[in-house]
Parts: sequence; structure tokens; C-alpha cells
Amino acid sequence: MSAIESLIGEFGRLPGIGRKTAQRLTYHLLKGRPEDARRLAEAIDRVLAEVKPCAECGNLSSEAPCEYCRNSRRDPAQVCVVEEASDIAAIEASGRFRGRYHVLGGHLSPLDGVGPDELNIARLLERLEVGVSELIIATNPSVEGEATAAYLHRAVSRFPGLRVTRLARGLPVGGDLEYADGVTIAEAFSGRREM
Repeated sequence: MSAIESLIGEFGRLPGIGRKTAQRLTYHLLKGRPEDARRLAEAIDRVLAEVKPCAECGNLSSEAPCEYCRNSRRDPAQVCVVEEASDIAAIEASGRFRGRYHVLGGHLSPLDGVGPDELNIARLLERLEVGVSELIIATNPSVEGEATAAYLHRAVSRFPGLRVTRLARGLPVGGDLEYADGVTIAEAFSGRREM
């Protein structure tokens, strides 16, 4: 396999990158200045060397603890559980959550060999021992995400006084009813509220 095909193959392994996009990226790097490609390679090397999971919450960070765990203005009594560290950016973009996070590192998927022991659940249970009043479960609205949410709900039921909530689901802003699937519409109906 040539060096070009090898790089196309590596780009193609990234999520959301098909063969055509992988080819475009490869040829873009080859047409550009060599120092641009070297900067990209150095940035990848630096991320691999410096970024680690936060010991407190599991977020990926080059600092320990991560920016959310060390921020004294964030409410430590409110913890939002997400599947992946990348989910934090979406929640932060809303500007509505001022608590702390907990990253599971995936979701339950028995068919893929991912059980509770492969996720960052034990550390979550340790965190709940001290001063957490609300646990917000923000796993994805997929079969695996729902199974993970149900498992977490059962696992934390032993903590008296802990409020366990789940992010609401339903129709997106700007969406059309005619394009929504039945499950989304059903969730929107069950999550409706007074106006």
C-alpha cells in the first residue's frame, strides 16, 4: 500500500469521514506547505501526550482536575452524566447548566461487550456519597442510551434524597411534524407542559 493510500485509509477511519473526504484531506495536505502538515502531526502528538481523563469526572483534559471540576462557580451538588466527553460541549453551548459533569466513557452495549464495569460508573457512585443533590442523566436517546439511563437510575436508587432527572426529549426547534418519527412525537407528547 502506498503512503497516499495509507493516509487516505487512516483519515477514512475517522467518524463522519468517507473515502472521498479522506482523499480530499490527503491531497490538501500534499498540496499545502510541508510545515502545515507537520503542525497537524505535532498537534496530534501533543494531544496524545497531554490529554488524559480527569480523575474526578472522566472529562478529557490536559489539566488535572479539568476546567469544570476546578471551577468554584459551578454547583458541585448538581451532576450531569454524559456518555462521552464530546457531549459536554453541546450542553455548554446551551448556557443553561452550571453544575459539574460525569463522563461514562460510552454506554451499555452487551452485544459489543460493554457492561457496567467497562464504564465510569464506580467513580460516579463514589461522587454521589458526598453532597450531590441532583443527578441529571443526559445519555443519548438511543436504545443503548435508554438502557444506560435505566441502569443508572436503579444503581443510584440507594441514595436517599437524591433527585434523579432525565433530559426532556421531543421535537427540535425549527423541525416540522411531518418529518418527525413516531417515537419523537410520542416523547414530545409525554413531555408536554402547561403554557
